[in-house]
Amino acid sequence: MGTNEPEITNVVLVHGAFADGSGWRRVHDLLTARGYRVSIVQNPLTSLEADVAATTRVLDLQDGPAILVGHSWGGTVITEAGVHANAAGLVYVSALAPDAGETTAQQYEGFAPTPEFVIDVGDDGYGFINREAFHAGFAADVSDADAAFLADSQVPIAMSVFGTAVTEAAWHTKPTWAVIATEDKAFDQAMLQHMASRIGAEITNVPGSHALFITQAETVADVIASAARSLSQAEAIAEPVAS
Repeated sequence: MGTNEPEITNVVLVHGAFADGSGWRRVHDLLTARGYRVSIVQNPLTSLEADVAATTRVLDLQDGPAILVGHSWGGTVITEAGVHANAAGLVYVSALAPDAGETTAQQYEGFAPTPEFVIDVGDDGYGFINREAFHAGFAADVSDADAAFLADSQVPIAMSVFGTAVTEAAWHTKPTWAVIATEDKAFDQAMLQHMASRIGAEITNVPGSHALFITQAETVADVIASAARSLSQAEAIAEPVAS
């Protein structure tokens, strides 16, 4: 960036299914302590369109370029919403990453099932993680008390979202990073590695459950900060100081 332009200091965090933005608290605190301005999207989880609109609304509020971060289903959301001019780079946290014209459900094809991740779907088409399976399937590395709270505060997702194709894939034009939990029970590990490799992400593997946005907050925050620094440096080189 030019000498009169700030470095990338904005971060937008997008949660996934069965959760809300409060799960990002530790990542938020770590980044704000470093001087970043962090915004957290609250997805309604009612449709891809609604979640993209919620994310776009927050991106519109940024005063400059931002690192856009998505966990799990949030990866699909940032894939679509990340074409926004304020999204400078994308960080996928054990996240889905379909291509344009693909649905989220298609990402699972050809990979092993995840029997410990049990979703109960109601007559209205919304899904919750099974209460008894929640700790092992979603957050095996949190305390019993924290797992109980996360299970009790679940936000259900309209299961129809997984059959909705994205129309644009921002990872084709935006630099990408991925943090992958190696003990994630929501996705086959080969699926996570395949998706991250396909989008050309710089991959960081970390021990942890699907709740790595909580249990590995330090690593997630470090990757976000590294992405911001690298893009700021790239812009500085691309825009020489005027004489």
